[in-house]
Amino acid sequence: MKKTVVAFVLTTCAVGLTLITIAGSTAAAEMTRCRLTYDLKGWSFLYKTSSGTGRITCSNGQTADVSIVAHGGGVTFGTHEVVDGKGVFSVVSNIDDLYGDYADVDAHASAGRGVDARFLVSKKANLSLSGFGHGITLGFSFGGFRLLPVGSVPM
Repeated sequence: MKKTVVAFVLTTCAVGLTLITIAGSTAAAEMTRCRLTYDLKGWSFLYKTSSGTGRITCSNGQTADVSIVAHGGGVTFGTHEVVDGKGVFSVVSNIDDLYGDYADVDAHASAGRGVDARFLVSKKANLSLSGFGHGITLGFSFGGFRLLPVGSVPM
C-alpha cells in the first residue's frame, strides 16, 4: 500500500512538473522578437510629415512589408530623409501587434548628413528607431507614427 501511495505521489508530481514545463515553454514560444528596416522621407514647417516603407522580420518567421506615415507639429523646420534605418520592437506575441499608431516625440538638428533616433510607444508594443540620413532640419515635434501592412486600408 505504501509503495502504491509513493508511486502515485511521484507520478502526480512528475505529471505536474511536465505540465508546468510545457506551459512555460509554450508561453515563451508564443513571444517573438521583431525588427524593422525602413526608408523615410519628409519635410516640416511647424507641421511635420514623413512617409516611407519598411519591412518587419520576426524571430518566429513572420515577415511583412509596411507603409509608414508620420505627422506632428511643433517648432520644426526643414527636410529630411533616412535610408536603411533600423528598428527594434519590444517582444510581442504576434506580428499583428506591431501595426497601428505610435506616439512620437522627435528632436532633430542636421545640416547635410544626420542621425534619426526615436523611441515610439503604442498600446501593444514599443519601437526604437535609428538611422542615418541627410537633410537640413532644426526643431522638435510631437505627433504620431503609423505602421500599416502594405495594401491595407488606412485606419
